Amino acid sequence: MRISSNTITENLVRQIQQLGTSQAKLQAQVAGGQRLTQAEDDPAAMGRVLNLSTEQRAMAQYARNANRALELSQASTSGLQQIKKLSDRATEIGVLGAGTAAPEAMQAYAAEINQLIEQAVQLGNSRFGNDYLYAGTAVDAAPFTALRDAQDRVTSVSYDGNTTQSPIALSETASVTAGTSGATNQGITDFLNHLVALRDALEARDSAAVTVAETGLITTEDVLVSSLAEQGAIQMRIEVNQAQQQDRLTDLEKLVASEVDADLPTTIVHLNQTATAYQAALQSAASIMRISLLDYIK
Repeated sequence: MRISSNTITENLVRQIQQLGTSQAKLQAQVAGGQRLTQAEDDPAAMGRVLNLSTEQRAMAQYARNANRALELSQASTSGLQQIKKLSDRATEIGVLGAGTAAPEAMQAYAAEINQLIEQAVQLGNSRFGNDYLYAGTAVDAAPFTALRDAQDRVTSVSYDGNTTQSPIALSETASVTAGTSGATNQGITDFLNHLVALRDALEARDSAAVTVAETGLITTEDVLVSSLAEQGAIQMRIEVNQAQQQDRLTDLEKLVASEVDADLPTTIVHLNQTATAYQAALQSAASIMRISLLDYIK
């Protein structure tokens, strides 16, 4: 059976093209260091890479969530620490005020407490970015409203936020509420009103009322201390989670690299072999295609 020269030529060209394609792919792998550039290179491996990449994106989002939660908790802690300092000074003044009957001293203490009230209201309405820190989920409006008299002195403080907390996802199964609780926010409100009561008692030189206000301050200080401890525990939990997530991200990067990265020594060997076969095919094709129809007839 005779084989037409066209069929021989077509087979030779097809084989040379296949070798050229393989050589080009291997050259690209050596140049880029990656063995997977298209799905058809290794469909099974590409499927695994896509799944790993999906997990990487999810982990990256959880990492951003953790950073946000940690920053929110740290900002809340900073404000609470400042309020705690005001509480410490107010309690100290309460002790001093209860032990003196000198009008000048009482008036001086009252003036200082009035300044502490203004500072405390300002701290209570602190923001984190554009959100109010101690407002629950009602972050668009100042949570503490101060009612003032004709002399622009605070006479009482009300809380206009809510007691709801927004959970922040740290993983598929874990979340954290990084903001302050409703009890803490109410405790800040009580602290502000106890400050007002202490100032008024000092101005009235009413030692008994000073003692009552001082006792109230001690109670709200316990709330602040408890909240600070809670925020510390939240931050530790977030930091542990961040360390775990970072370890997982590192593992994912290694898994993706094991699927995608080319084994350069092996790839270079294959490239050399393919280049040799390609050159040999070209030489063979040149020799075969010089055979004429008369050679077949003979």
